[in-house]
Amino acid sequence: MSRPAQLLLVVAVYALGVVIARGMGAPLALGPVAAGLLALLPVAASVHYVNEYADHETDRLTTRTPFSGGSGAVPELGVDRSLALRAATATLTVGTVAAVGLWVVGLLSDSALVLLALIAVLGWQYSVGPLALSRRGLGELDNALLGGVVLPHYGAATLAPPGLAVCLAVLPFALVVFCNLLATQWPDRRADAQVGKYTLPTRWSPRRLRRLYLLVAFLAFAGLVALAGGVLPPLVAAAGFLALPFLLWGAATFTRDERPLPTVAGMVVLAVAQLGAWLWVG
Repeated sequence: MSRPAQLLLVVAVYALGVVIARGMGAPLALGPVAAGLLALLPVAASVHYVNEYADHETDRLTTRTPFSGGSGAVPELGVDRSLALRAATATLTVGTVAAVGLWVVGLLSDSALVLLALIAVLGWQYSVGPLALSRRGLGELDNALLGGVVLPHYGAATLAPPGLAVCLAVLPFALVVFCNLLATQWPDRRADAQVGKYTLPTRWSPRRLRRLYLLVAFLAFAGLVALAGGVLPPLVAAAGFLALPFLLWGAATFTRDERPLPTVAGMVVLAVAQLGAWLWVG
């Protein structure tokens, strides 16, 4: 239920934030970077667990793909879904204690602590009340903000204070994360609608969704061009275009194919390509 593959992607996006800060001139300090990751992983796991708890009905009704829905462990193994909630509470507690302890000893900055708290709030409120954003048509925006902006910014904040430059540097990635959410929620649209989880794919027509996908993908790559030579080193901006063929493939198949693989691949390629480019620059 912790979705280890997604936790690995969380680590990669966290690392992206770290190398962006380094590339922008922040001195590398391995202690705070390790401390930030130590506090992050249990909090990220808690977000996955609470999502498993909230989405057990969708997971029971949908035909899952490797990239959509939850892990499916609750309905497939026949365990009580309260196990997921207990795991979520336990890991959130561990992450909170670790974060506060690391902050007290000076390994986690004030800004990093605040951003980690925001990750927990946005992650939990995607799935459960009082906001339950995924059931109000706001889950895509919430998750794109969480995974595309706040998470890498948290990584950057382990080395330097937050700044607008970091937000701009990750904006193209955040837009691709939004496209990824549209694609991964499409296969679950019928099950989500049955249980009252009103995501955008349950509310909007396929034609309207495709237009939104194309618009957001266009803005992502236009952002790479606009930010090149300023916020983004030219190499980093150019590396981002390695994801373009996958997003074009995704645009051609979105709502026409139940498999979100092209868009998921595009998001991962963009994250890894920019991570490598920032490492080279830094």
